[in-house]
Amino acid sequence: MTIEEYIEDIDPEKKAAFIQLMQVIDANIPDGFEKEIQYGMPSYVVPKSRYPDGYHCDTSLSLPFIAIAAQKSNIAVHHLGIYADSELLSWFQAEYPNYMTTKLNMGKGCIRFTNPKKIPYELIGELASKITVDQWISQYESSFKPKKLK
Repeated sequence: MTIEEYIEDIDPEKKAAFIQLMQVIDANIPDGFEKEIQYGMPSYVVPKSRYPDGYHCDTSLSLPFIAIAAQKSNIAVHHLGIYADSELLSWFQAEYPNYMTTKLNMGKGCIRFTNPKKIPYELIGELASKITVDQWISQYESSFKPKKLK
């Protein structure tokens, strides 16, 4: 599946919001991340050319960073950075009420928007801009990557 095919299959009520969300991330994510389909959804990853070790859960995959999904009940932003970095998570949780009147709906690293007309694009753009490829690799290696035995 390609990103274009993914977008074609999105519910018409969510399609414009999803495209705008992807455009905001595209415009704000630091250089070096690439966009591809991973785990069935558009994902921003550190390419294998930059990080050959890949993702520890499946080393054939590029290192994931952000994924976005149009699901039956919401549009989701899966951000591994807020999952791994408690300071970034705290920043996001503190900023959210400055952009939204609704309660934050999120899991460990998944932010869910049940109303496609109420997505804080500016906040998501700022979130996407906060971690460079080098910072993400360092954070990933200290937070997720299994330690090699000596």
